[in-house]
Amino acid sequence: MKILAIGDIHGNLEKIKKIPINEIDLILLNGDIGQATLARKRFFENVKRKQQGLPKLEYTSKDRKEDYLEIHNSTLSILKYLAEKSKVYTIKGNVGISSLSKINKDNKKYHLNLPSTLEKIKQIKNIYLPKNCFRNINGLKIGFLEYFIDSSWIKEFKEKDKKKIKEAKKETEKAKRILDNFGMVDILICHQPPFGYLDKVDFPGIPQNWKGKHAGSKLILDYIKKYSPKYVFCGHIHEGKGNVKIGKTEVYNLGVAGYKIISL
Repeated sequence: MKILAIGDIHGNLEKIKKIPINEIDLILLNGDIGQATLARKRFFENVKRKQQGLPKLEYTSKDRKEDYLEIHNSTLSILKYLAEKSKVYTIKGNVGISSLSKINKDNKKYHLNLPSTLEKIKQIKNIYLPKNCFRNINGLKIGFLEYFIDSSWIKEFKEKDKKKIKEAKKETEKAKRILDNFGMVDILICHQPPFGYLDKVDFPGIPQNWKGKHAGSKLILDYIKKYSPKYVFCGHIHEGKGNVKIGKTEVYNLGVAGYKIISL
């Protein structure tokens, strides 16, 4: 089977159109499909303001709508294009596809009328969104692990917010149960890289004290060392694009819309 894995696309349809997709049997995406330029800009501006002791910028209903629709529309454009080429399996990254309950809650709270990206995706033929589970596809066992906040990130970045620390612990415990349930797989699709590999933060505009830190997952690293999947495809830390071997496992951080074609 010929498999195409693509990294965080972030709405870059023109780059995707340059990928040779002829005779591909399966396309795997590791999340962050939509363009999030507006949301990303606001996020890092508030990170800087927090460090400077300044209050957060006001986040209006109009801002929320602009951010959401930028991600929503570009996500659907990408998936519709890829679905015409082959079957597509994608996980959720940290940008994009909210649950229907969250959309309904936000619409009510902020007096909006936002469409559900998830419901729209369900209407596209050839698109599959497995949620923290594995699938047996043409004789291959593929694990799909959604983005989660690893406690190792909290420690590395010295997060002091007690609520975030508690949430990270809960999410990490849940992710461990999911990975233990996977057991041995041929391919693991996850959003963030394993800790210490292809995960060093260093891009323009980030706070100075973030530079050089590792933003990967120790839990994913432990899983790789224990189960040795043939391939791990990830992204999230765009500047970490590249590949490395951990034991018998080939790990690929595919960066922004980078890709790898394998045959298994």
